[in-house]
Amino acid sequence: MNTFKIYIIALFSICCTLSAQQTPAPIQTTTVAIKGATAHVGNGSVIENSLIVFERGTLQYVGQMESGKLNSQMNIIEAKGKHVYPGFIIPNSTLGLIEIDAVRASDDDEEIGTWNPHIRSLIAYNTESKVVETMRPNGVLMAQITPRGGRISGTSSVVQLDAWNWEDAVVKIDDGIHMNWPSTFSRGRWWLGEDPGLKVNEKYNGQIQELDSYFNNAKVHNADATPGLNLPFEAMKDIFEGDQTLFIHVDDEKGIIDAVNFKKQHDIAKVVLVGAYEAYKQTDLLKNHGVSVLLRRVHSRPNKSDEDYDLPFKLAKKLVDGGVLVALEASGDMERMNSRNLPFYAGTTVSYGLSKEEALQLITLNAAKILGIEARYGSLEIGKSATLFISKGDALDMRTNQLEHAFIDGRNISLESHQTKLWKRYSNKYKNQ
Repeated sequence: MNTFKIYIIALFSICCTLSAQQTPAPIQTTTVAIKGATAHVGNGSVIENSLIVFERGTLQYVGQMESGKLNSQMNIIEAKGKHVYPGFIIPNSTLGLIEIDAVRASDDDEEIGTWNPHIRSLIAYNTESKVVETMRPNGVLMAQITPRGGRISGTSSVVQLDAWNWEDAVVKIDDGIHMNWPSTFSRGRWWLGEDPGLKVNEKYNGQIQELDSYFNNAKVHNADATPGLNLPFEAMKDIFEGDQTLFIHVDDEKGIIDAVNFKKQHDIAKVVLVGAYEAYKQTDLLKNHGVSVLLRRVHSRPNKSDEDYDLPFKLAKKLVDGGVLVALEASGDMERMNSRNLPFYAGTTVSYGLSKEEALQLITLNAAKILGIEARYGSLEIGKSATLFISKGDALDMRTNQLEHAFIDGRNISLESHQTKLWKRYSNKYKNQ
């Protein structure tokens, strides 16, 4: 019986090993030079026939091709006719927090309770997620791991998507706290026989008062109380001191106006609106108060029957024209799987008014600025992290987004996943018929 148990344990271990994610890449030890590619810097500029050199994970040169900067000790990648981009960044993501929606044991994106600013998503992040590894072949190399649920969901952190564990993955610890703003309207629950149309949320004012009270109590506690008495209140301290960002999840115009007034009332330095469907109606307000936007998924339908059918496609252009700092997010149905489509969401905004480089900024430098990591990530500039990839074609077009190499902090990462393995398996099958 004991021998049988040993066989079962061994078989289980082998199966787990075979199903694990690709082994994280080792630290960069050889200088890498990428020559001849079109470099999309991420700040709006493009360098034709470029040379990009990086060592020990840091960009040493980004500019026009200069043969004098090359030597035989370098790993030189010939990339003529190809394109180099900064690694794409997906904010407001639950990657690594849920693996299979139908399996409760793999679902760890939400905590019990209403007020959870002290809950940290980072320690629940699963670097072995098979969903996470499918992001990399499309150029999505970083993510803001964000909790869900409650009035205050918890604290997010920014990670890179090739690591042994969450400690190795982290780029910025506890970058912000996420708050779900009350809805001014709600829809009736048709399955309970209620009118499915919109109706006023009669509890709205009371819910705002609860928020005011909570923030006021947190301020008082952090000013006077002994540390350790109230962990949720103490988790709010960096919000009031301007060291952390308050991400307010809100969509409707009244809610957006009230959220900006809330920022002023409580003197919160850093506020970002998430979703912000009707933010285009209040661009001057947002610009004047320095409020940025993580815009809802581009590939979605209008919220109201009297809106333009293509309004979601045009929202980014409206916000950019209004002078608002905006990046794209992908929350919603099947959000983890759909996160790999981030570059194609940006590509859609090109068809609706943005230039290619403006669209690229929505998922690179703008996202880095909003998450507070722009000093190291988001663009191809000397001194920044060598987190980038080489694509055969336009990375914002699903027909030509074909990665050949990808690097995170200079580490040459694997672009394999269970999906690429299946593609190779079945493409070979049909080639042989």
